[in-house]
Amino acid sequence: MTDAKSLLSEELLHKVEELAREQSREPAEVLEEAVRRYAGTCRLERFAEKAGKHARALGIKEEDVPRLVDEVRRENEVRRR
Repeated sequence: MTDAKSLLSEELLHKVEELAREQSREPAEVLEEAVRRYAGTCRLERFAEKAGKHARALGIKEEDVPRLVDEVRRENEVRRR
């Protein structure tokens, strides 16, 4: 595995080390969390893009969303009774 120091600019490396000190953590922990969050953001963006394409294919517009959410919530409430 490549050493993180060789992958980061000096500026970023200093920021990671500073954050680690502030949080009483190891720099590797800070980097692991950052990569996990980044990966989660990427997954969310891919999901939103895919959902947006699907919604457009169904003719759903942004202004339809609040009404549709209300409809689904009402339907779920009826099912729970």
